[in-house]
Amino acid sequence: MKYHKINGHDFYNMVVHASNKLLEESEYVNSLNVFPVPDGDTGTNMSATFKAAVKEIEGLNSKSIGETSKKLAKGALMGARGNSGVILSQILRGISKGLADKDEVDSVGFAIALKEGSNSAYKAVMRPTEGTILSVVRAAADGAIDSDEKDIVDLMKLVVDEAKKMLDKTPELLPALKKANVVDSGGMGLYIIFNAMYEALRDDIKAEIKDVKPASAKAAGASGTEDIDIKFGYCTEFIIMGNAEKANQFRDEITPLGDSQIVVGYEDVIKVHIHTNDPGLVLSKAVKLGELSKIKIDNMREEHREVLLTKEEYKKANVEQDDIFTEEIVLDVEKKKYAFVSVAMGDGISNIFKDLGVDHVIEGGQTMNPSTQDILDAVSKLNAEHIFVLPNNKNIIMSANQAAEISDKDIRVIPTTTIPQGITCLTMFNPEAEVEENVENLKEAIEMVKTGSITYAVRDTEVDGIKIEEGNILGLIEGKIKKVGTSYCDVAEEVLSEMIDEDSELITIFYGADVSEKEAEDFTKKIEDKYEDLDVQCYRGAQPLYYFLISVE
Repeated sequence: MKYHKINGHDFYNMVVHASNKLLEESEYVNSLNVFPVPDGDTGTNMSATFKAAVKEIEGLNSKSIGETSKKLAKGALMGARGNSGVILSQILRGISKGLADKDEVDSVGFAIALKEGSNSAYKAVMRPTEGTILSVVRAAADGAIDSDEKDIVDLMKLVVDEAKKMLDKTPELLPALKKANVVDSGGMGLYIIFNAMYEALRDDIKAEIKDVKPASAKAAGASGTEDIDIKFGYCTEFIIMGNAEKANQFRDEITPLGDSQIVVGYEDVIKVHIHTNDPGLVLSKAVKLGELSKIKIDNMREEHREVLLTKEEYKKANVEQDDIFTEEIVLDVEKKKYAFVSVAMGDGISNIFKDLGVDHVIEGGQTMNPSTQDILDAVSKLNAEHIFVLPNNKNIIMSANQAAEISDKDIRVIPTTTIPQGITCLTMFNPEAEVEENVENLKEAIEMVKTGSITYAVRDTEVDGIKIEEGNILGLIEGKIKKVGTSYCDVAEEVLSEMIDEDSELITIFYGADVSEKEAEDFTKKIEDKYEDLDVQCYRGAQPLYYFLISVE
């Protein structure tokens, strides 16, 4: 096929096919993450972001490429997860800017839009790093701008080639990639997207959205309270604490039980998502592989009916109003000066945050980054003059900042990168102080906390001269691997010995879901005996993936 111009229908097929392809390759993209700790979720975050984007245009059927790209960018903006997802959303936002108010574009117009996407991505990052997705999008966009191709199929082929050339160069730009013998994971995700967009034009593919819940009933042509055709009614998500090598086998086993399944394994953790009519059967098969955690089952048909019902219909039906009318309900609550939103994983840590005054805890963290929309949803439930958001993870800060940028509420993102930093901020918060003073004080409080974490290696690698084998216990200080061993208690003790200095006064230990209460008590007693002059506290965090989170103040 030859395309001298493309319109909204063509662009729809391009991006939907790209979303489907990225979903298929998301585990491969995850595997390219260099750092050996179990948080390699670039592919998952980019795919979730792109799925949110194409969900926004499902049923649109517009010939206008400007309208289609605008809605796509909105979906990506709200659904952005993790740093890679936020950068992808900014690329789509820039492309939308380049296509604004256009029904169709030629090769020159599309090249300009790609360049806008590149520019937007670079502006979104405070300190751009070359050898990443940013380099790949810039090379692809520059190639398109310099091209004299008239056929957009040929232009996209050139874009793909330029993206691949830069992707192959990323190990030369980032030594960590070269040492691990991989290319940049975010760059690979973008290359997959561009290549799939090219395929859609070249092969005249009429794409259908995969693994995306139906758009609103009105867009789908439904009316009243009738159910649209939701074939599998229960969105089922959970984690199996079991051998990740069985992930593919389990995926094959549950495939006949539903659709939209995602099964991702990391050593002894398997994350599962499926739409099914029999959650119990899925869970009964899963429990054979290991202990289940974070089980969440949503009735999608019920959710659909609730969306259709108006507020008046709810009153007539005498149904209790809940989150559907949250914004109006919030206005009935007395407005307070300050409120807090925090991100956390593990019911123990979540309860600690709530005990310290956090108004809403978003479940998330490593491997489960909340989206911009998740953060906005949490903020929408609060009626306060100033709302502080504690991301508690470096990969969530960009999504939080994006939420603050587009919200009409006063959101202050305190850039906490660890759970202990978030907890310290809450203890240092002064409800009598003015907002700017609190912002300054909380940012200073972050610097007072040393954070250590104990987890395991998901791959063989070498980091800063330290040789690591899959399954090793890793001790990190401020996110950098410092200790490697075979016992998480021994590694934790070694990490503490490096964190403690003459100014240290307090040690706080949060033990994870894989550590028994007795193990935690024995470890705490050992630390108390070793550091008699320091206060030692131990709490059940129940966090997954990390045996211990440790802070020294």
